[in-house]
Amino acid sequence: MESALVTQLTTLGHPQRLAIFRLLMRRYPDRLPAGEIAAVLGIKPSTLSAYLSALHQARLVVQRREGTSLRYAVDLTAAGAMMEQLFLDCCRGRPDLCLPPISSLLDGAEAMTDRKFNVLFICTGNSARSIFAESILRHEAGDRFEVFSAGTRPYSELNPFAVDVLRDKGHDVSALRAKHVSEFQSEDAPRLDFVFTVCDQAANEDCPAWTGQPVSAHWGMTDPVKAEGTEAEKSLAFQRAYGELRNRIRAFTALPIETLDRISLQKAVDRIADMEANATA
Repeated sequence: MESALVTQLTTLGHPQRLAIFRLLMRRYPDRLPAGEIAAVLGIKPSTLSAYLSALHQARLVVQRREGTSLRYAVDLTAAGAMMEQLFLDCCRGRPDLCLPPISSLLDGAEAMTDRKFNVLFICTGNSARSIFAESILRHEAGDRFEVFSAGTRPYSELNPFAVDVLRDKGHDVSALRAKHVSEFQSEDAPRLDFVFTVCDQAANEDCPAWTGQPVSAHWGMTDPVKAEGTEAEKSLAFQRAYGELRNRIRAFTALPIETLDRISLQKAVDRIADMEANATA
């Protein structure tokens, strides 16, 4: 057991192997092809192959063949066992000797309190998908959640197709605006309980850890802004994105948040990411 831990720590001791592991962790539960990993991190394919092989042998990454390509994801069970062994061995199981965020995640006994929760949806441009998510959750359960959205590189204006869809669905769009994530990282920003990335590019970016260790998940989905074709075909792409997000958010609002501990809640929001897309809303 100790030799396996040494192998895992040695494997993660290499900067680029660690970067791969962190990317796959941010994109969980997505399974990424090697080509996408190489493009995001700027690693040569031949070099990446060696790094992925080392991570797989150390049981930090799992691979699955889909069609003609292999796709990779973090082995959460093995990674969790590695962290638990470090906690029990190095810290002797004492929370006071380890960082509070680590001990709270390993403990898993603290349930979310009965109050209004702060939720942030992040996309790159904050012009469509994250704006949809903000509007839908506010409509579905605004009495239980304070909802925000932001972009890692926000556009100056909201996408007009997205605004039209929201208006057609009866949402008030008067207060919506594109915002940068830095608005929610300052000292006077609201303390976040949940952070969801809804586009792959935002999840790929290595952002600072959030204060307070909010429950986070990646709900990646197709970008309707990139849809091509007629005006009707583009509009349909936005309708589909709206429908998919509405399904996920309804599943999220159905969770008994107040009765779940952090680990159970994390597993629940990760499962929502695997929901099948609904083509229409």
